[in-house]
Amino acid sequence: MFPLLLGVVIAASVPGAVGLLTGVLATVALHRCLPLVRTRRAERAAREQTLLLAQLPLTADLLAACLGSSASPAQAAEAVARTIGGPMEARLTAVSAELALGAPPVSCWERLGEDCPALAPLARCLVRTTVSGAPPAAPLAGLAVAQRAAAGRAAHARVRRAGVLATAPLGLCFLPAFVLIGIVPVVVGLASSFAHKI
Repeated sequence: MFPLLLGVVIAASVPGAVGLLTGVLATVALHRCLPLVRTRRAERAAREQTLLLAQLPLTADLLAACLGSSASPAQAAEAVARTIGGPMEARLTAVSAELALGAPPVSCWERLGEDCPALAPLARCLVRTTVSGAPPAAPLAGLAVAQRAAAGRAAHARVRRAGVLATAPLGLCFLPAFVLIGIVPVVVGLASSFAHKI
């Protein structure tokens, strides 16, 4: 709302087409540059998703180890919940309680993925192994490796982006100096040489 209001004020204060164009450009620029105002609940949910995504590889490794040592799914989920802590603890504790009460494992693992998009790969992996009856250790270890690789790629992309953003201000500082020291004398020299010939 603020960008639109500012654009209207600019368009009204500057007469003619220039004011209208300036107002539209200011509105578009402010709309793109101003960060979106997020509620506390949305910020908390985004933080929780980030933490869950960071805990996912370790959780998959620990579940693979527990399930590979012949622990029941309820025992494995409870042991990993106590070990991992954070937002993952509450989710795995709820799954463990449901499994201990006799709920079908497939529905418990599916609910784990429905509540949280970050945990959907873990839930799908556990559902597949539960349905097929295959040992879950290898798929869970593969999931952990894939998640760590994805996190590494994302961190590498953030580092590259930070490098580009760090050099942009330097370019903006040196560009005027290059123009004043390198290009202006050449243009002035050419202009004076053409003036003497005429």
